[in-house]
Amino acid sequence: EPLLYALRGPLALHGTKFGCGLGQCGACTVLVDKTATRSCQLPVNRAAGRDITTLEGLGTPEKPDVVQAAFIAEQAAQCGYCTNGMIMTATALLARTPKPTVDQIKQALEGNLCRCGTHTRIVRAIQRASQV
Repeated sequence: EPLLYALRGPLALHGTKFGCGLGQCGACTVLVDKTATRSCQLPVNRAAGRDITTLEGLGTPEKPDVVQAAFIAEQAAQCGYCTNGMIMTATALLARTPKPTVDQIKQALEGNLCRCGTHTRIVRAIQRASQV
């Protein structure tokens, strides 16, 4: 069983989205040991004992973390379905590259699909978060 099913089912953590189920869209991205990972592709038994962070673990509606706050400030989400994956991927990027270039941001987001076309705002949001 994929980690995604455990997160959304018994654990009721619904920030992690089911997108394609094939690891191709990024909607299900979580941090596993601080690395952006497609939860639909990680079996639960391989997640045991590892540090798993979901969107719910980053901040709260009252106190969003720096990446979440930047996405809000830049109005980077339109439909919101890709937002989880974008935020989790951005969080992993900023942890390893605190001041990424636009090209580094775009490369990090390459595997995350956004059908609403808000990539420009998402890139701006990550740039904003990198300046905090």
